[in-house]
Amino acid sequence: MASNRRGTLAQFGVAIRGMVALTILLGVIYPLVMTGAAQAIFPANANGSVVQVDGKDVASDLVGQAYTRDTGAKDDEGNPVMEADPLWFQTRPSAVEYDAMGSAASQYGPNNADLLAAIEERRKTVATLEGVDPSQVPADALTASGSGLDPHISPAYAALQVNRVARERRLAVATVQELVKENTKGRALGFLGEPTVNVVTLNRDLAELS
Repeated sequence: MASNRRGTLAQFGVAIRGMVALTILLGVIYPLVMTGAAQAIFPANANGSVVQVDGKDVASDLVGQAYTRDTGAKDDEGNPVMEADPLWFQTRPSAVEYDAMGSAASQYGPNNADLLAAIEERRKTVATLEGVDPSQVPADALTASGSGLDPHISPAYAALQVNRVARERRLAVATVQELVKENTKGRALGFLGEPTVNVVTLNRDLAELS
């Protein structure tokens, strides 16, 4: 019996030492090494890809945001009615109103009546804002991304907005087009996905230019 007890205690001792060693190795040393490596090699990414304007943190280039202004009107619940601010490039719709606490699509199917109605309303709104025929509005201006937080739009949607932004800011169209080009990212590995324009960094460059 004494021998069995000593054997059991020895096994407990091995298990405890193993747990402590692995906790220190994987719970302390490994995270510290990886955090240090990330800060040394990819500091901007490790710190949230923060976007600054005039030295102030204003956004992350990983998360989109709405660029709107107060119309001065109130809705039925007393909340201010917002509209797209013509001074800025606009992002695609967000199913979560760009609330970074949540990330989701609308979950509506392609034949959902509410989704179809929302798309038509967005088509009219964008066409009016840009002064174009509704048929010219790109699809990504009408539908939300899967994450609901996507800061990217298509080059076609960015091109549609160039004249309006240039006019509102009294800038040369060529100047605004160059900013769009600088914030356009091509296909991953040259063939995966589609080219995209990051609206957050594009509007940052607009703010700095102004």
